[in-house]
Amino acid sequence: MASDPEAHAVWHRGELAVQSRAGVQEKMATVGARVIRDYMPDQHRELFTQLPMVILGAQDVAGELWATALFGKPGFIQSPSERLLTIDARLPSHDPLASSLHPGARVGLLGIQLETKRRNRANGIVTGHQEGRVSLSVEQSFGNCPKYIQQRYPVPNERYGDFVQATFTDWSEPVSRLILGADTFFIASAFDDGTPGANRGVDVSHRGGPPGFLGFDDQHRLLVPDYRGNNFFNTLGNLVLDPRAGLLFLDFQQGHAVYLTARAEVVWQGDEPLIWGEGDRMLRLTLVRGRIIYNALPYTWK
Repeated sequence: MASDPEAHAVWHRGELAVQSRAGVQEKMATVGARVIRDYMPDQHRELFTQLPMVILGAQDVAGELWATALFGKPGFIQSPSERLLTIDARLPSHDPLASSLHPGARVGLLGIQLETKRRNRANGIVTGHQEGRVSLSVEQSFGNCPKYIQQRYPVPNERYGDFVQATFTDWSEPVSRLILGADTFFIASAFDDGTPGANRGVDVSHRGGPPGFLGFDDQHRLLVPDYRGNNFFNTLGNLVLDPRAGLLFLDFQQGHAVYLTARAEVVWQGDEPLIWGEGDRMLRLTLVRGRIIYNALPYTWK
C-alpha cells in the first residue's frame, strides 16, 4: 500500500483499498493531491451559482443515508468565499432529509448542469441553517468528467406541488419500472472513523448509462455496473467500509422522485459468477426502505 502522506491526506483506507485492487493506486497517489482541494476554484464557485438544482447527500436522524435534490432559480446557491456555499432553499416536509440539515451535519453536494454536462462536487459540514438558508463549510472540492451524463434541458413542471407520496420496503411495480428504464441516478455514501481529516464525511455522486443498465437479481437486489471513470472510487471506497447507501431517482419526464436507503456490497469480477454489465465491478444493493413522491420536481427535462 502506498505510504505517501499526501495520498493518505486525500484518500481514506477504503478508497486506497479499491484503488489498489483496481491497479490504479500508484497513479492516484499523485492525481489526488492535485485535483482534490480544500477550497473551490473560481470556475466551481461560478457553476454552483448558475444551477437550478443541486444534489445533496446526508444521513437522517436515525443514521440512514439518503440523497435528495434542492431547487431554486439560478442564483439560489451562492459562494461568498472559496470555502463557503449558501443555499436558499427549504426541503419539503415529505423529504427524508427535511430535519437533518442541522449545524454540524456532514453533507455531500453535487452541482450538475445537465444541459452542458458539467459537474462538480463539494463535501463539507453544515455551519448554519435558518430561515431557509443552509450554509456549508467546504472541506473537499473536485470536478468530474462529463462521461455518462445524459444531456437534458429543464422546463417548468406545471404539476409541481400536487404532492402524493407512498412509502415502501419492497420494490413496487411503479418504482421497479422507473429504475429499469433509468439512465441516471444519484448515490450518497459515507465514511467517518472519527479521526481528523477532510477525507471523512458524506459524498454524493452521479451514476449514468444507457436505459436498461440497471437490473435486479433473483433475490430482488438492485445491480449497478461500475463503469470505468476517474478512478477516484469515492463511492466504492466508502461502501467497502460502510454499506449504507442513499439513492435518488428523478423521473425527468413526469416530475416524480424516488428516494431509497439501502445496504450495498461491492462485487468484483472473479469473486462471483454474476457480473452485470461490462465493468470489472458492480454494486449489489438490498433495499431497506424508500418513498416515491409524485409531482415532487419543479422541473421536467427535455
